[in-house]
Amino acid sequence: MCKIYFPQYKKGKEGIPLHRGLTILEHLRELDLQINSECGGKGTCGRCRVRIGKGKENLGKLTEAEKKFLLPSEERLACQARIIKDVKDMKVLIKEFGKYEILKTVTERKIALSPSVYQKEKKVFHNNELLDNYRGKIYGLAIDVGTTTLVFDLVNLENGNVLATIAKTNPQISYGNDVISRIAYTMVNTEKNEYFLVEERGIRLMELQKTLINGINESLKEIENRRGETICPFIYEVVVVGNSTMRNIFLGIDVSSLGIKPFESLQKEAVTKKAKEVGLKINSEAVVYGAPLIGGQAGADILANILASGMYESKEISMVIDIGTNGEIVLGNSRRLISASAAAGGAFEGTTISSGLGAIQGAVKDIIIKDGKIIYHTIGDIYPKGICGSGLIDLLAELLKHNIMSKNAKIKEDFYVIDGVKLTQTDIYQLITAKAGFRTDQNLLLKYYGIEAKDLEKVYLSGGFGNFINATNAMKIGLLPEIEEKRVVKFGNGALEGAREMLISRKSREKAEEIVKRIEHMKPNEKEKDFDYIIAENMYFK
Repeated sequence: MCKIYFPQYKKGKEGIPLHRGLTILEHLRELDLQINSECGGKGTCGRCRVRIGKGKENLGKLTEAEKKFLLPSEERLACQARIIKDVKDMKVLIKEFGKYEILKTVTERKIALSPSVYQKEKKVFHNNELLDNYRGKIYGLAIDVGTTTLVFDLVNLENGNVLATIAKTNPQISYGNDVISRIAYTMVNTEKNEYFLVEERGIRLMELQKTLINGINESLKEIENRRGETICPFIYEVVVVGNSTMRNIFLGIDVSSLGIKPFESLQKEAVTKKAKEVGLKINSEAVVYGAPLIGGQAGADILANILASGMYESKEISMVIDIGTNGEIVLGNSRRLISASAAAGGAFEGTTISSGLGAIQGAVKDIIIKDGKIIYHTIGDIYPKGICGSGLIDLLAELLKHNIMSKNAKIKEDFYVIDGVKLTQTDIYQLITAKAGFRTDQNLLLKYYGIEAKDLEKVYLSGGFGNFINATNAMKIGLLPEIEEKRVVKFGNGALEGAREMLISRKSREKAEEIVKRIEHMKPNEKEKDFDYIIAENMYFK
């Protein structure tokens, strides 16, 4: 039997047997290898391009979906290229291959150490439950599961020190780049255009969970190898945060209700499981705590942001914004908190944009136009492959500033940053649609609260995207509320910091569970009769 090899990946160098009838994407999934597939394998996004080094005679003909992308002769879409023969070994190279620049840093607050796991009389307890004999170490994990990224801290629970931080791409990206794709993977048989039966839904949910958990298990082994010490048996507790879909998949909780009206999780409250139930290869008696959800896709991650910002105990009114594939917003203070989640889509993360990229090496991350010249920098300081979100924001602001783009978001022709890297009119439409939805939710939350943007004491920007963007340019294009720039606070990965606080402090965890009960989750698209009109008004520039 012939094999298929993916030499860019350590696990792919040995190859696996070819399976007739399966696509290249399905072979990648068998190995748990990452590839961008924002559409979840439907052949519409074109991001899973691969170059066939050898063995293309094993593949079926180009599909109609592939023909639309005018691919070079040696390229195919991994989700469409199906193995129909077994006559020669294959070597497949992933085109969009590179490490994401993921925000690791957090603004750590001083929190009194009082973890749920502790040592007493040479025994390890979790809230009075005996877990193990004390063997010299008590560790915990704080995990932020993003739709695109996965970040976690290994923490010494005896002194609160962070021993290691891991940041990587969420390995579920090969199932789609947004929560809708992941939910649909568990629910819908796209070939037959029908819903899966309950049993098949469960199998697919476990597949997504396993992909994610395997990524964490592998990373823990990397930490052990790097530190030269045994770690996993000494991890006794895990705190996990994420949007509603990501938290539930991590814990193996059905996500189908998040894909149909009213788009709510069946289980919003905090969830506690044993690590062995979710597949984590740590101490067999370790406890996994999934922080509670707010509503819709406003999940445990934005709750963790509220905790880390301290806005919930301030008299001044502030806003926390976490911009990602899903945009989440919270507005308020110690007296009242309201929230909304916006389907920001993947435009500002590079998807649906002709030269768009995630924050990987070679992505243009900032741009200015000076004296008619385009000045830019790329991640990794290498030749540009495309433009990531922060660069797209800068580019829109610069085109507007120099009247290359009108206030109605029109350009006369494609704008080239460099040969092969451009912004088209269609790209601009995708970007202004994404920013309009996000800005609309901000404006409506301010309206519901009875204040204006100028009344905000602070706007906290959380997450990688929020911390890498130029806030002034984001205001110019209407992605952020217009306030004094000194009031914009970039406070790192607030979700991870909130998870860390819940891990090392029972009091912080109790606070989070109290806070979530008093947050009013708004759904502006249901509340406003003219919501689509309001969106349209926010698409263009002032």
